[in-house]
Amino acid sequence: MSNPLIQAFFVGRAVAETLNQQVESALTNFMSELGKFDAEQRENLRQFTEQVIERARREEELSMQGRTSGYSSTYSSAPNQEQDLQAMIDELRAEVAELRAELQRYRINRSV
Repeated sequence: MSNPLIQAFFVGRAVAETLNQQVESALTNFMSELGKFDAEQRENLRQFTEQVIERARREEELSMQGRTSGYSSTYSSAPNQEQDLQAMIDELRAEVAELRAELQRYRINRSV
């Protein structure tokens, strides 16, 4: 390498090849990380979707338990629940009527 022009050519060529390898390596690593990130996000989305669907199914099952159906044995206790609910409503109505009557008496006694 006695000629500086030839030496500069080979140094430039080595620099270009080294930079090319480093850029290629960096780009490969970036694409690999991007692929991993994409795969993780797809998995997270899949899990989220499954959780939402499972929660919706549970909510649907819970809401359907209160309804009566002659076709399924799982709903056999529903008529008793309806009767209990109706009894509670009747009791509350009686209490409201009693309170109204008491309030009426209080207003009458206060005005006298």
